[in-house]
Amino acid sequence: MNSKQLIKKFWPAAIVVALVLIIGVFLTPGMQSRLLWRWEVVRTYVNGVIHPVSPIPTANPGSITLIAPQPTATQIGITATASTTQSTQFPTQATAEPTSNPTAIPQTVILDTPPYEKQDINNCGPATLAMYLRYYGWKGDQFTISDVIKPIAQDRNVNVEELDYYTKNYAGWLQTIYRVGGDLELIKKLLAAGVPVMIEETFHFDENFWPNDDRWAGHYLLINGYDDQNRKFLGQDSFAGENKWFDYDLIDRQWQAFNRVYILVYLPEQEATIQAILGDNWDVDKNRQNALDIAKQETESDPQNVYAWFNLGSNYVYFDENNFATQAYDKARQIGWPQRMLRYQFGPFLAYFHSLRTDDLMSLVDYALERTPNSEEALLWKGWGLYRLGDKQKAIESFQAALAAHPNYLDAQYALDYVNQN
Repeated sequence: MNSKQLIKKFWPAAIVVALVLIIGVFLTPGMQSRLLWRWEVVRTYVNGVIHPVSPIPTANPGSITLIAPQPTATQIGITATASTTQSTQFPTQATAEPTSNPTAIPQTVILDTPPYEKQDINNCGPATLAMYLRYYGWKGDQFTISDVIKPIAQDRNVNVEELDYYTKNYAGWLQTIYRVGGDLELIKKLLAAGVPVMIEETFHFDENFWPNDDRWAGHYLLINGYDDQNRKFLGQDSFAGENKWFDYDLIDRQWQAFNRVYILVYLPEQEATIQAILGDNWDVDKNRQNALDIAKQETESDPQNVYAWFNLGSNYVYFDENNFATQAYDKARQIGWPQRMLRYQFGPFLAYFHSLRTDDLMSLVDYALERTPNSEEALLWKGWGLYRLGDKQKAIESFQAALAAHPNYLDAQYALDYVNQN
């Protein structure tokens, strides 16, 4: 039998074997993840070509509402995005009294390093939390967590509230809280008490995901040590690697972008110690008030710091001071916040919606969806904007898209139920 006859006889079987091998490779979890990630990269870049990135849209001049001065207000100058410069007044918040710390902490503390977890696609939150829980002997990995709070791999963001939910409901033998407005000394005090600290911070990609990408993103980091002599923290970074050292000043700069939020997971018997370290920041409302004061001070000392203004707005949202929040966000928009900011933080959606500035809301959700088309939070608030504008059917479709992007998204389910009943 010659070669042509052999090929003719066996080529159908060869094709079948090749297909089986290709399918087997694709079904391999690691390879499947890498292929999926490359497809996401290509799709995102193409979307960036079709919808070129632009600066965050500034406030619509016709929608800006200036708040009348209040007798107890502390004046802070703010430039509106209208054609004239206005002076806007924000309400005064009480300044936290400093608390004494008579017990000196060591110059260096290094806690045990938990088994390292390299993050999968868009999975830094679950991977970092997995390392945190492993510190206390938890058995599981990032997928144990993401299967619950992020079942779709393309979901690009996990909020601190979702991480908090997982720990409370699936590792209930541990305690967990999160607060904002932290500082470097607080991290060191917690570490000295034997409690690692998880923070959300700025991250920069090594490559562009669309033309003119600013490469800015959000990331979680687990800190389990410090060295005062070298002014560095020891961290477990699910992307960069284990046992990495980070400069104090770098951590503070990158942490500020996320209102200096920190997550604590600890044993029940450690709670009294943590309460003593946090002081009045143990109380959630007081913690937010303190964070608001910090943000306000930073807008005064560094008026062009976009994160200070953004944090000011986010802290006002917590207190339902949405008109003041939108004015702070207006200033942040004027300075220009990062392209992916609305992938991770959603205070502007709430503030503009509740301030009845629907045009601004819609411009922001559209901008967010150009950068992150499957953002369930942007889809949710686009739906609420559409509903307010009278387009009930489009609102329903947007809520359904939010649920498709994040199954069991309770806020989207509530919105869908509400709109269908009204």
